[in-house]
Amino acid sequence: MKLTEIPEIIQWTEMHYLFIEKKGSFMETAPKAWQELHQKMSELKLAHKITGAMSLYQIQPEMIYRAGVSVEARPEKTIPDGMNYQNFKGGTYARFTLQGSYSQLPEACGKVFEIVKKINLPLRDDFFIENYVNDPNSTPEEQLLTEILVPCSRK
Repeated sequence: MKLTEIPEIIQWTEMHYLFIEKKGSFMETAPKAWQELHQKMSELKLAHKITGAMSLYQIQPEMIYRAGVSVEARPEKTIPDGMNYQNFKGGTYARFTLQGSYSQLPEACGKVFEIVKKINLPLRDDFFIENYVNDPNSTPEEQLLTEILVPCSRK
């Protein structure tokens, strides 16, 4: 697994985020959320300029998983049924980067959480982010890049 083990502290900028939200175990909710999102992509692309794909998730106080896309502007039209909108404020994050298959994400996230605990990274109460840097439809699996972003208070 190709995972950076020294985090880079970054500022994630504010974004307009359209998403499908599921609650419960990520092993169950993540695939369902992405399947639903992919079914709505044609409709989304007609009404919005998509600028990225990412999941936002939290573990405490309950497990919430959001599969979604960032869009260029706040939606002025209605959004597809089953989707939500959030003006996500961003903030300070510790960035780890995984190169390779999305199937490695559970292991990579486990490793990231171990590193965060080991280095005593001060966390803040916000969503974790998985930012899917390149397009899996046009990128070989071994070249996929995913940024695993941990909300932190270090500057």
